[in-house]
Amino acid sequence: MHGPVAEVLQFIDLTTYNILFLFIVGFIGGLVSGFIGSGGAFVLTPGMMSLGVPGTVAVASNMCHKFPKALVGAIKRYKYGQVDIKLGLIMGIFAEIGVQVGIMIQQYILKVYGQAGSNLYVSFIFVLVLVIVGGYVMRDAVQMKNATGITPSSPALAKRLQQIEIWPMLTFKTAGLRISMWFLVPVALATGMLAATIAVGGFIGVPGLMYIIGATSIVASASELVIAFVMGLGGTLIWAYYGTVDIRLVMIILAGSLFGVQLGAIGTTYVKEYMIKYVMATIMLIVAVSRFFAIPKYLNELQVTALADSSVALMTQISFYVMCFALLTGATIILVNLFKARSQEKAAVPAPAGG
Repeated sequence: MHGPVAEVLQFIDLTTYNILFLFIVGFIGGLVSGFIGSGGAFVLTPGMMSLGVPGTVAVASNMCHKFPKALVGAIKRYKYGQVDIKLGLIMGIFAEIGVQVGIMIQQYILKVYGQAGSNLYVSFIFVLVLVIVGGYVMRDAVQMKNATGITPSSPALAKRLQQIEIWPMLTFKTAGLRISMWFLVPVALATGMLAATIAVGGFIGVPGLMYIIGATSIVASASELVIAFVMGLGGTLIWAYYGTVDIRLVMIILAGSLFGVQLGAIGTTYVKEYMIKYVMATIMLIVAVSRFFAIPKYLNELQVTALADSSVALMTQISFYVMCFALLTGATIILVNLFKARSQEKAAVPAPAGG
């Protein structure tokens, strides 16, 4: 691969251990994706980085593996009438601009501060986003568990924004709303920028569509798949030009992910919604701890700190083991809940009468 930054990037050797680890990361990423309806990138990108994959390569390869899945998911959910194509395409176009800005920032950091600077940037944003979003989702899960039967309040902000008439006003039939284009732009740009930085745009995209634009959770999560496809395709082409897409990683992760996503999707039919959010928050917060312990290594490489090599090596090891713990915890919680709920369902079915 040739590109302006190809010479400074190190693609990892694919040993049997690395292939197996990546396949498991892909499987658990798919399991999480199918179970919580997210792309699972908050598992996949740090998982790759814990093997020594450069941050930009992990983000680019993750984006490449994700957009074909987003297309398949969007087509499937369109058949159920859940996708607002107009909303998804308009948001996708502006999100693509956000992706370009995000990639430009990544390239600038890579050029000025090198690979250590890029890894530090990706890890820092990951810790920040995972702690904020994971904490919020965990609080939401606890509230849902304690307040059964209470319906969530409608987003007041979205209602107020829909009443503000600024040309051009756009009408979205499937989403059942009318809003100024200028309120879509910041949500889309932020989604694209985050996707280009850590390969997780849905963290902003789905809540933005729900609480700022006013789409229902079903339409928001379904239409976000269209946005993910548009910005993922464009982003992959740009990253490929820079020589940062490792197609080997893409294929291994995709293979594992396709197994996991089927099992995860089955699990959602057996468990309560608060449990899905609880799993999501738990994995996010453990992964945040893993990335936090990886930061000292990058700070040392940038000569910002002067920690002893033994201390840095220990923290790097802790980071890797915490990442493994996050993967095992996520998979265990999902599979245990799946089998427990399934066995309860079987026990509840009355035995056929003899005769």
